[in-house]
Amino acid sequence: MKGFRINPDKKYVNNIIEGLERKDGHCPCKLIVDDTVLCPCDEFLSTGVCKCKLYISEEEAKKIQEKLNK
Repeated sequence: MKGFRINPDKKYVNNIIEGLERKDGHCPCKLIVDDTVLCPCDEFLSTGVCKCKLYISEEEAKKIQEKLNK
């Protein structure tokens, strides 16, 4: 999705990836497990909001990257 990227915090992303693996590719932040929550979930695709913060705006990614570089 244009304007978004993967969260640059690799430790955080690894935790999310482990959750995705445990749930067979379904969002680890969602309680339901159906096709609407396969990552990237329908909510993110329609609203641009990723609840688990795997996908974040480029602006937010820059801020996180700056903090990680300190």
